[in-house]
Amino acid sequence: MRKIITEICADSINSAFAAQRGGCDRIELCQALPLGGLTSSPALISECCKNLSIPVFVLIRPRPGDFYYNPDEYRIMLDDIRFCKEAGAAGIVTGFLNPDGSVDKIRLAEVTELAEPMQVTFHRAFDRCRDWEEALEDIISCCCDRILTSGLHKTAYEGIEIIRKLVEKAAGRIQIMAGSGITSENALEILSYTGCTELHFSAKHTIKGGMEYQNPAVYENELERGGLSHIETSEDIVKAIIKKVAAPGINR
Repeated sequence: MRKIITEICADSINSAFAAQRGGCDRIELCQALPLGGLTSSPALISECCKNLSIPVFVLIRPRPGDFYYNPDEYRIMLDDIRFCKEAGAAGIVTGFLNPDGSVDKIRLAEVTELAEPMQVTFHRAFDRCRDWEEALEDIISCCCDRILTSGLHKTAYEGIEIIRKLVEKAAGRIQIMAGSGITSENALEILSYTGCTELHFSAKHTIKGGMEYQNPAVYENELERGGLSHIETSEDIVKAIIKKVAAPGINR
């Protein structure tokens, strides 16, 4: 019997509240999920920290693309971390790589020290590293609290073997959190097979926009691409996944 922690990736205030109502344990707050997630606005960070009763972890990522940042980008990230601490965030989610695919231990160590007492999650930059065993030890040495990973594959289910090996290699020194493509159909299998105790998912569904008027000169192509809708976390999907991982043998 082990306690399972569920984390929702939420990119709006609506998703954050839906995640809480659904019963998740914490959120990773971000914006621009289609780009892989970017740092949220100060207003959204403050709003969630003030009004949610569950812990808020904030993604620290200044732009899309890779995880090798120039000095200007890094300076902005440090300022964002300071803001999150002042706003009352419980943790941050970030990651740094060198051009050769190794973990940037210098910056990561600086960030974990700056972030205290907030927790630090090393995100799926881990899945782009050149050597996962080396990266695991480097991240542990920098005092991170957990690694979010899909096992170096597109989804956690595809990377289930490496996630299992990560849990074994970590041996309790750091939390391994499985994420990407988690559903009510595969969540329990991933937990049972890998031995991990934390799950990260978005539980998203499509929300149709509320506009009644649509200028056809502007929206014709947008309608074809679904441009008048957006994605949010579904309270019902959150509940369905949590119900699955509360199965016999796994204790939430």
